[in-house]
Amino acid sequence: MLAAFAVLLLFQCLGEGIVFVFHLPLPGPVAGMLLLMVALVALPGLQALVEQAANTLLSHLSLLFVPAGVGIVVAAGRGSGHWLAILTSLVASTVLALAVTGLILRGLGGPAPGDGAKDGDA
Repeated sequence: MLAAFAVLLLFQCLGEGIVFVFHLPLPGPVAGMLLLMVALVALPGLQALVEQAANTLLSHLSLLFVPAGVGIVVAAGRGSGHWLAILTSLVASTVLALAVTGLILRGLGGPAPGDGAKDGDA
């Protein structure tokens, strides 16, 4: 299991390093996960090594949200006078995300509402 965690940490560090060196507008852990995905496709034997550690991390995933929750609680006092702006930005970003997702799905050829697909159709 220690070797698997070392592999995961290695790919995260590789992602951080590549983003830093090439000044990419991408978080380092995301780049590391993309590199890990490529490595898993190229080397299928790596999956057996990483799978147990990944499942262990996933079973304790809720613990990883604790620092973010603490950060929100600590920073909540700073936004006390700006609730209207915060609420407006939350609503606007949600609507924008839904609209962009809908446009992307439509562009990819997904069924649009009212395209003739009915519940009883097979």
